[in-house]
Amino acid sequence: MHNLQMVDLKRQYQKIKPEIDAAIHQVIDSTIFIGGSEVNTLAAELAAYVGVKHVIPCANGTDALQIALMALGLKPGDEVITPSFTYMATVEVVALLGLTPVFVDVHPDTFTLNVESVKNAITPNTKAIIPVHLYGQCADMEPLMALAQAHNIPLIEDNAQAIGGSYTFSDGRTVKTGSMGTISCTSFFPSKNLGCYGDGGAIFTNDSALAERLKMIANHGQKERYYHEMVGCNSRLDAIQAAILRVKLPQLDGYCSARRAAADYYDAAFAGNPRITTPYRAPNAYHVFHQYTLRLSGVDRDGVQQQLAARNIPSMIYYPVPCHKQGMLKAYNTADAVLPVTNMLNECVISLPIHTELTEEELSYISKNFLEIIG
Repeated sequence: MHNLQMVDLKRQYQKIKPEIDAAIHQVIDSTIFIGGSEVNTLAAELAAYVGVKHVIPCANGTDALQIALMALGLKPGDEVITPSFTYMATVEVVALLGLTPVFVDVHPDTFTLNVESVKNAITPNTKAIIPVHLYGQCADMEPLMALAQAHNIPLIEDNAQAIGGSYTFSDGRTVKTGSMGTISCTSFFPSKNLGCYGDGGAIFTNDSALAERLKMIANHGQKERYYHEMVGCNSRLDAIQAAILRVKLPQLDGYCSARRAAADYYDAAFAGNPRITTPYRAPNAYHVFHQYTLRLSGVDRDGVQQQLAARNIPSMIYYPVPCHKQGMLKAYNTADAVLPVTNMLNECVISLPIHTELTEEELSYISKNFLEIIG
């Protein structure tokens, strides 16, 4: 049995090594390392896959979120509604731009924004809402979109963990995650379902005017070289990463299926154990399991982690400290925000290895030992 990892990128690479190596060498031979056909073609291929008009590749997922907020023209003090139960990057960019994060609670089953909590948090100063598709589970977008439209508030989809997922509306339409927001953002961090071999990200929109602003902001605020019309930044996806992603994009659906198969195995193994709550799969969403995250009850989670490690089984806590309690946000006085579900989840969630290369032998070893430890 292989040395267990949360994500085994080496084995994944070995399966596509000839294609990856050829793509990298092609870029090196071309000596076009920034921009060029690889980046432009990837943007077109991502647009076709997700089902949007415009894709702007950028340096990473955090930049994607920052550029999205900048493109909306928000001003210091404007409020942005966001979950606290997310990776800090979602909120970091809000604070970085001098905006005000307004934290709302999540559903205990899907771990995504609670629409009623969002509704209660809207004020005249609310200028954006950021639903996060956490762990690969799409947020309940239909009511969020209706709410945002009723108040004329832009939605920024944080799709960093759920590319490849989908959502089905009440009228039967099924669309890809990343295609529903005013602007949507994703990350190509290596461990993502669609990951490159460094940092990378992308921004998605169907609004042509916004797309133009997003492109300019990502490129020093310029449309024409050396003519800078707005304050921007320098956020580019390099051609080598684009080439790698072009090889991996056709594999994405298969990668998501492999993750779901691993989740199916875990679900069956843990079914009926009163101390384990397996991940909820919303009936109107296709969960792509960027993480396999359980809720534990009546057990010492830290002790469980230690015992797993002793048996060479990795595990992670995503995330041990909720955003509203992070020291970064001390000036906002958010630590006392009333978020009972978020606080509960931070105390009881644990994630087990999930990736595209898990074998039945590995899944059996992990699940049997986990059950022994849980008792």
